[in-house]
Amino acid sequence: MSDISFESVRKVYNEEIIAVDDFDLTIEDGEFVSIVGPSGSGKSTLLRMIAGLEEISSGTIAIGDRPVNEIPPQHRGVAMVFQNYALYPHMNVRKNMSYGLKLTSDLPKDDVRERVEEAAEMMGIEDLLNKRPSELSGGQQQRVATGRAIVRDPEVFLMDEPLSNLDAKLRLHMRTELQRIQDDLETTTVYVTHDQEEALTMSDRIVVLDAGDLQQVGTPEEVFEQPANLFVARFIGSPTMNFLEVSYDEGALVGDGFSVDLPAAMADRIETGRSGSGLRLGIRPAALSIADETDECRIPAEIDVVEPAGSDTYVYLERDGAELTVRTESSTEITAQGAVEATFDVSDIHVFDIDSEQNLLLDEGEDVSIEATASSASSASKT
Repeated sequence: MSDISFESVRKVYNEEIIAVDDFDLTIEDGEFVSIVGPSGSGKSTLLRMIAGLEEISSGTIAIGDRPVNEIPPQHRGVAMVFQNYALYPHMNVRKNMSYGLKLTSDLPKDDVRERVEEAAEMMGIEDLLNKRPSELSGGQQQRVATGRAIVRDPEVFLMDEPLSNLDAKLRLHMRTELQRIQDDLETTTVYVTHDQEEALTMSDRIVVLDAGDLQQVGTPEEVFEQPANLFVARFIGSPTMNFLEVSYDEGALVGDGFSVDLPAAMADRIETGRSGSGLRLGIRPAALSIADETDECRIPAEIDVVEPAGSDTYVYLERDGAELTVRTESSTEITAQGAVEATFDVSDIHVFDIDSEQNLLLDEGEDVSIEATASSASSASKT
C-alpha cells in the first residue's frame, strides 16, 4: 500500500508564520492528486513535508501504514521531480538517472543499468544517455528528471511544477506523457502546479489551498462545477466566474436591473443558509450568453470588448463599472459595441453568502439542477 495520510498536519516558520494549518487528507493508493493555490498557499511546503525536506511542526504524515515524521528522506520511498530538474551538470544522462538509485539501494550494477535503460526507453530518451544536461533542450531535461524518478521505483511520486519551464506546446505534450506514465505505473502521485488547466485535465482529485488552509478537495468536475466557497469559485476556471451583488426577496434574487425567480429547493437553501447581510450570484462565462427576444432573464449591459480566441469568442460586458465575461462559440455574430442583455439558466448559478463566503446551494440531500424561470426587472413582480 502507498496511500498517503495527513492527520492534523501543521507547519509553522519562526513560531509565527503558518504555512500549513491543521491539514487532514488521505490520498489513495495509485491516485493522481494535484495541489493548487496562489503563491504562498502552502502547496510546495506540503510536498516537501511528504519528502522529508521540511520538518512537520505537529501532526502525522504516513505513507502506507508507516508514519514518516522521523524517517530520513532517502528511506521514505518517494521520488521527487523539481521545477528546475536538478540535474548534475558534470554527469551524463545515464549517471544522472542512476545516481539516486545507487545511493538508496544495493542493487547490482547490471540491475541498475537495466532499470535506467528501461526508464529511458519509456521516456523516449534512450539515444541521449551519453549526453550531458547542457546538450539537452528543456523538454529533454524534464524527461531525464522524470526518468530518474521512475528508475527508483518509488512508492510515491512527488512533482513540484515540473512543466512550468516549458513552452506551451511542449507543456501540453509532456502533460499527456506524464498521465500515460502514471497510468502505466499506477504509482501514487502528488502534483503541485500553479496551472489550473494542468490540474483539471490530469487529476483524479484536486486539493485547493489558500494561506495554508484546505478550501476544497474533489474531482476536477466537483471543484469546477460545485465550488465550496468564493475563493474556489474565483480561483478555479479561466476566465474566472462572474459575480453580481444580489439580495434575497421572497423566493427571488434581486440585483440592479434584474430579478431571478428561484425554484423552491434553491430558495429554501438560501433562506436557511444566508446570514442576511447580502449575497453574491456567481455564473461561469460559458453559462452566460447574449439574450434574444425569447429569453426571459435579461441582465442589461454594454459591450466593452469582443475578443476572438480560436474556437471561442470572449465578450466583455460592462455594468456600472463591473465586468461580466461571456464565453461563446466563434461562429456567434456579435457586434463590437452597443447595449445588450445577458442571459443564463438558473440551474447553472451559484449563490454565495457574503459573510461566510460559502456556496449556499451545496446541499448533498437535494438536486438543485432543475428547471426554473427567471425574469427581468422590467417584467418581474418584484423590483
